[in-house]
Amino acid sequence: MELKMTPDDLSAFLDREFPQVSADFAIDALTQDELTVRLRVGDRHLRPGGTVSGPSMFALADVGVYLAVLARLGPVALAVTTNCSIDFMRKPAAGVDLICRTKLLKLGRSLAVGDALIYSEGLDAPVARATLTYAIPPAR
Repeated sequence: MELKMTPDDLSAFLDREFPQVSADFAIDALTQDELTVRLRVGDRHLRPGGTVSGPSMFALADVGVYLAVLARLGPVALAVTTNCSIDFMRKPAAGVDLICRTKLLKLGRSLAVGDALIYSEGLDAPVARATLTYAIPPAR
């Protein structure tokens, strides 16, 4: 499926529709097969002990797959997460951004399923893996 939005389009969409979170995320790359998004890790993302919190990693996976869906469908603000399964595999490295590589496994008329691998910037082993499902609103 051809891409309908560029990284600049996706960033502008986030700024417009989700200004409360858009400053936390940056799109690093977008290809036909994969979207890479980063979480600009700040103090608000840390839990006691100085590691990135689970909710922050969930948000990164959620935003990553959501943007991958939008890149192919266009600006469908009402696409919503209907399911998420996330595995936290190791402690993220301190003081670096998190990088999420997302792939869509299925993009149908009413559902999209995507996979997300989250890495600490500069490290090869993933810190978390998530699979997310989105409901796509019917075309009007």
